[in-house]
Amino acid sequence: MAEWIPDVLGDEFEQLTLELGEDDEGPLFATLVRALPRELPWWHRVSGRRLPLDDVDVLYVHGWSDYFFQKRLARFWTSRGARFFALDLRKYGRSLRDGQTPGYITDLVAYDDDIAAALHAMGRGSEVTASPRSLVLLGHSTGGLILSLWASRHPETADAVILNSPWLEFQVASARPLIAPMAELQARWAPREVAPQVDLGFYTRAQQEVADPEDPVEVNLLWRPAQTMAVHAGWFHAILSGHAQVSAGLSIDAAVCVLLSARSATPTRWSEDLTRADSVLVVDDIARAALKLGPSVTVERIDGALHDVFLSRHEAREEAYRRLDRWVRGWTAAR
Repeated sequence: MAEWIPDVLGDEFEQLTLELGEDDEGPLFATLVRALPRELPWWHRVSGRRLPLDDVDVLYVHGWSDYFFQKRLARFWTSRGARFFALDLRKYGRSLRDGQTPGYITDLVAYDDDIAAALHAMGRGSEVTASPRSLVLLGHSTGGLILSLWASRHPETADAVILNSPWLEFQVASARPLIAPMAELQARWAPREVAPQVDLGFYTRAQQEVADPEDPVEVNLLWRPAQTMAVHAGWFHAILSGHAQVSAGLSIDAAVCVLLSARSATPTRWSEDLTRADSVLVVDDIARAALKLGPSVTVERIDGALHDVFLSRHEAREEAYRRLDRWVRGWTAAR
């Protein structure tokens, strides 16, 4: 049986390897990273003091061409008493093995196995609805799409869903119905065909330009390359199918919070404007799509934020954390 071992992030972070069977490229693994809250001093326990989220589990899922590395985001939750877990999905980051196609999948439903294994390792068992602890799902970009679809398929499981620039719609929303049939045909006959690389690395450069020395992050460029990983036809069809489901309307029964940049910028050439906007998604389309997730959706637009709002320049980053804190305090009071 796999055991928790020190994680590459060091400090209080540990990781656990989750076995997921195998596919045509060999054995599959996911990796669960955890950070636990510090135990309160004995005098606080004797006096009955407790932290507001001491009965909460958070499960984070990263985006495309990405993995978990955001220590501060984890500590936002653990400082409030929550247990924080982050999942490196199969064929991403810590879970990628030699000979595997990075990030490749043909159906987002397959990630149900990764999430189920993570929840089991978190001590929630096979019947996750029976846990006395509240479950908060936290997803970025493609991870936000994956968790939104999962929460809709698994009612009465998540207690809150928080999405950081979720990829809920194709960048040219009006073109998706036209592209989808061709993508389906290509995925059927040549699922591993690779699309031309269109990422010029400007999003990575924007993050480097706004890096905050007082809030440093270290990124493994083998797991999160400067230019996005290769886009395969089978994966692209799976993403478009997910977008179509969101467009038709989901039924997430938990409260949803969506954090987005106030505006988008097109990354056709480098400019300072790319350091103050989302250069990956069309945020107005995402805001509209978010309203189809369920009956209780809050959309927070943050001026000057990047695609990952928690990696933005200092002012926007601090505002993102203030908005998150405000929403979480409201959700906690309403529980």
